[in-house]
Amino acid sequence: MIASETVGEVLAEPRGGEDVAPPFVVAGERRVQVRQTVPGSVKPHWEEGLGPAVLAPDYQRIMEVLASGNGMRGERMDCRQLAAAVGLEPVPAKVEGVRSKAKRLAARGWLAEERPGLFSVPVGRGIGS
Repeated sequence: MIASETVGEVLAEPRGGEDVAPPFVVAGERRVQVRQTVPGSVKPHWEEGLGPAVLAPDYQRIMEVLASGNGMRGERMDCRQLAAAVGLEPVPAKVEGVRSKAKRLAARGWLAEERPGLFSVPVGRGIGS
């Protein structure tokens, strides 16, 4: 009962900044709302004009590492190298987590996976895009 009351109070509190319009970026022919990215949020498909800032922080770090030199113009990194480069211990559990994130990015067009487990950033999709 106490928990129910507390939840009701929290949900009833006005949220600050509701009158402020969310920022937008132009992606191709349409405007895309930029929301605060959080772990577990949906990763958008890549479109012309859409930068990595719309991705959650873990995904941004993967893009930064690959775009900073090792992943551009056909140079690829495997998931073990990528895990170490983003500051994780290259143990199987961490490597599989990075592999999962990289596969999601590849499926949505942010990364290229020319061979299984080897990822790179297609030209034009780096951090400065």
